[in-house]
Amino acid sequence: MKRNLLALALLAAATSPTWAAECTTTVESNDQMQFNVSSITVPKACSEFTVTLKHTGNLPKAAMGHNLVVTSTADMAGVAADGMGAGLENDYVKPGDERVIAASKIIGGGESATLTIPVSQLKADESYSFFCSFPGHSAIMKGEVILGG
Repeated sequence: MKRNLLALALLAAATSPTWAAECTTTVESNDQMQFNVSSITVPKACSEFTVTLKHTGNLPKAAMGHNLVVTSTADMAGVAADGMGAGLENDYVKPGDERVIAASKIIGGGESATLTIPVSQLKADESYSFFCSFPGHSAIMKGEVILGG
């Protein structure tokens, strides 16, 4: 009897849904100035959310580099403009810019980089965006960051 109850309990545990949040994602970029996603959903249950950026193209970072920067949507244009002046040596992100929630380094074809979003910095009543801050890219290479349930 005990053996049957134990087997039943193990079966129930194995078939019940897992509620652990997935706290990582991968975003791809290419030589045509495109991300492969237009939104990233960050679960509230995560304390940190890690994004891996992969450049699937072939061009070097000086010619067609990409990064991924997360800011409030209201701050995006200003951060992108200030990033242009920061130069490649600063990954086109102004050093110490407090408007930046997270940012990866600039990568070229075949490379990848990661960035970590501190979920506590995202507020449910605010709009967030991700974009590439390489000069001229943010007009096309952008998307929405959604704080999910």
